[in-house]
Amino acid sequence: MDVLITVSMISMNEEKAVAKVVEDIRRHAPGAEILLVDSSSDRTPEIARSLGVNLIRQYPPQGYGPAMERALREASGQVVITMDCDGTYPADRIQELAGYVLEEGYDLVDASRLKSKPATMPWVNYLANWGFAWLASILFLRRITDLHSGMRAYRKRMIDETRFNAKGSALPVELLLKPLAQGRRLKTVFIDYDERLGESTLDPLMSAWMTLKRILHCRFKARRL
Repeated sequence: MDVLITVSMISMNEEKAVAKVVEDIRRHAPGAEILLVDSSSDRTPEIARSLGVNLIRQYPPQGYGPAMERALREASGQVVITMDCDGTYPADRIQELAGYVLEEGYDLVDASRLKSKPATMPWVNYLANWGFAWLASILFLRRITDLHSGMRAYRKRMIDETRFNAKGSALPVELLLKPLAQGRRLKTVFIDYDERLGESTLDPLMSAWMTLKRILHCRFKARRL
């Protein structure tokens, strides 16, 4: 039987959150494949394996981009829902996002966290996200609100047909803007964003620099690739 939905995640030391996240996915999207690309040195892979998750170990860690590319490309579903494995994203929206792809013909659905400032997001993060989204909106002549959301729905066929630069941080920017530059159908919905379980490993300065580079690359070069 063909798999309709794959929920793809990457993880690094999420032993405090992984069981709850998997439980929430199973409750709200029964029958979905759960794929986890894991680079942890804690008990995350043991917990995930015990829960029957399709586990891919990428250790030693190779970074966010290579892990996310595997999570997308090795998914079996017709639609791939990405989530962070830290409890921040609402699993009860999985079926809704998948429906926009499977039933309404969208290639990509961006679950934006930024209809307004989330209470759980520090002001410096919010202002940086808002500023980069404003720049992208001007360059792409379309309102874009969240370049870094970890929750999206991708048509798997689109992923298979598209090349992304997985090296470096800020890959979600390219995963959103490159399909847009190539004329893919994009829908934006707004979601709640909860407080993460565990510590963040994000390097904010590197992320900001790579975000700018990817915005400019997608605007001026993506159509040629």
